[in-house]
Amino acid sequence: MSDANNTPNKYYLPASVSLIALVLLCIAWEWLLAPLRPGGSWMVLKALPLLIPLRGILKRDNYTMQWSSMLIWIYFTEGIVRACSDRVQLSAVLAGVEIVLSLAFFFSVVLYLRPLKKAAKALTKARAADQ
Repeated sequence: MSDANNTPNKYYLPASVSLIALVLLCIAWEWLLAPLRPGGSWMVLKALPLLIPLRGILKRDNYTMQWSSMLIWIYFTEGIVRACSDRVQLSAVLAGVEIVLSLAFFFSVVLYLRPLKKAAKALTKARAADQ
């Protein structure tokens, strides 16, 4: 689809890919790669909150993009904590990947929404000038 200027928004794809990759990472990390307990742990459920905005992100819903940009900071924070505290090297590396994917999603969403926010501000300014 497009942004307010009817030009394709190049930040939609990185936002979508990073969110999907983060979901897959969370599942693989806690189920197969480096679970807290052998055989997997209930921490795999941490992927569920990421599934809530997925449909809205894929449909380019601006409201979903706005609130999910705040949700992603939970995963960034977990990545920082686990990168610094996990004793298993693979888990610390996966935490680093979680940090990168969280930041990629956040900045992609912010850059996707920027032209829409500018257009909304310009419209508000124009309406105020007309009155």
